[in-house]
Amino acid sequence: MKDHLKNLINRYPDLSVIEKEVYTAYSMIESSFSSGGKLFTCGNGGSASDADHIVGELMKSFVLNRRISDVFEKKIDEKFGSDGQFLVKNLQRGLRSICLNGHPALFSAYCNDVESNMVYAQQLFVMGDKNDCLLAISASGNSENIYRCLQTASVMGLKTILLTGGKGGRCAPLADCAVKVPREETYQIQELHLPIYHALCLALEEKFYGC
Repeated sequence: MKDHLKNLINRYPDLSVIEKEVYTAYSMIESSFSSGGKLFTCGNGGSASDADHIVGELMKSFVLNRRISDVFEKKIDEKFGSDGQFLVKNLQRGLRSICLNGHPALFSAYCNDVESNMVYAQQLFVMGDKNDCLLAISASGNSENIYRCLQTASVMGLKTILLTGGKGGRCAPLADCAVKVPREETYQIQELHLPIYHALCLALEEKFYGC
């Protein structure tokens, strides 16, 4: 992670003030994956897109080759022979990640039938385990559904990271690690979130799939 973090700070010097927090976030996610856990992400609006983007980088190859293991390739060959080569060619290893804003039927049903501000918390409550990690994104740090999700994660014993800006709002005290970019305007905060989570994804890929 240190090389990726150094590169991040070189490209975005303003982020030097949160260098420690970014490294801590990486360590927390890495620990979860190493323990067999999952990463949950969530956000609203542009941050919802970021939450989904992160999962996309982790669940498939980002910049490195994530070819399946020789053991699994052998199992495919034993079961399907030459027809299984399509699987061998196209399957990739990934880091188990779930975006909580990616289930529209459940999302709309829970909002309509129960409580819209609890839709992320409900999913986490059902799918989360003690070794998992939550990466919640809120530019203001005041999103009610993010706040309730962090509360739920805390009670469940999950590791929690908040990617935010400014002072971090009411959500920051709930997170084990609050990564607060030094900006106040929402769009400027979001612009700095992307290079941070790209650095995290690069480092995680290198950790688990590098040589």
